[in-house]
Amino acid sequence: MNRIPQDLCLEGIIGSFTTQLRIGQFDLQLTFGEIDFQIESEIELFRNGECIGLWYEGCFPSPEFYEIMNSDVVKYTIPDDKLLVLHLENNIEIHMKDNSDQFESMKITWGQKQWII
Repeated sequence: MNRIPQDLCLEGIIGSFTTQLRIGQFDLQLTFGEIDFQIESEIELFRNGECIGLWYEGCFPSPEFYEIMNSDVVKYTIPDDKLLVLHLENNIEIHMKDNSDQFESMKITWGQKQWII
């Protein structure tokens, strides 16, 4: 809806890990340290350029999502205004997409800051 801003600063996520995935009917929620993600668009997991896992609305995440737990974020990238990628220490990339021009795709919360994308 609002696109991912190129100047989105999530430096606090570096070195953080998640211990839980929360599954809603229409979203998947992840917390890395102090940063919460509520994703309503599809999420893909990649390792070495190959898609190894997928979540989309109305389904449970594939078993590969267990592999993102307890793995530190080493960096994040914003390749374009529709994609946010979290790079984990176990060589998994979490791809979160803004896939709608009409509706929210994700909400990112860090303390008092909040981005609706």
